[in-house]
Amino acid sequence: MRQIVLDTETTGLDPKQGNRIIEIGCVEIINRKITDNTYHQYIQPDRESEEGAFEVHGISTEFLADKPRFADIIEDFMKFINGAELIIHNAPFDIGFLDHELSMVDPVWGKVSDHCQVTDSLVMARRKHPGQKNNLDALCKRYEVNNARRELHGALLDSELLAEVYLRLTGGQETLALGAEGSSSQPGQVSPIRRVDSNRPQLHVLRADIEELKLHEERLDILGEACIWKKDA
Repeated sequence: MRQIVLDTETTGLDPKQGNRIIEIGCVEIINRKITDNTYHQYIQPDRESEEGAFEVHGISTEFLADKPRFADIIEDFMKFINGAELIIHNAPFDIGFLDHELSMVDPVWGKVSDHCQVTDSLVMARRKHPGQKNNLDALCKRYEVNNARRELHGALLDSELLAEVYLRLTGGQETLALGAEGSSSQPGQVSPIRRVDSNRPQLHVLRADIEELKLHEERLDILGEACIWKKDA
């Protein structure tokens, strides 16, 4: 099973407003193992980044001036992702930009979904952790993925981090944080869950005999109206 964790950086938020992709980063996962096979490309967008976007990625117009345009890299990029399952955090954003870039080069390329299956890791995270922050930084903290290098967003770095997060997000619950008062564990200490052996001996169930049931009823009678167990009887 070949999966590609993908991220992009852009000049702004909306391709319909003329914004373009300026960086693509991809990390390959095969059979749930991250490989050394990556794709990384800066792209000349023929426009400046909006101020808000530049504050996020820090990629300047001057830096991109000598980089290839999307039309120049489309063959290699599409060859790299073809047939894979794409793992993207907030997939509609990146796919919207990629589909727009494909249409600008040649409509014959169609859409990314014509070439790949797309999985949104943000949707997966929200289902698993409802009501919590599920951006990449929050997930790195939750799954103990070191993101100390992430001072600014970068497509390849973010793909590398997301690949680690995705494998932990989809790997099932393997550890349990014990934080209750009275626990012998230190605060924040993670203790392994021990799975129950399916071949363990069956537990023997001891049921109350007639005499014990009689004593139980007598005890309930003593409680009188305060006995909640008899109100619905």
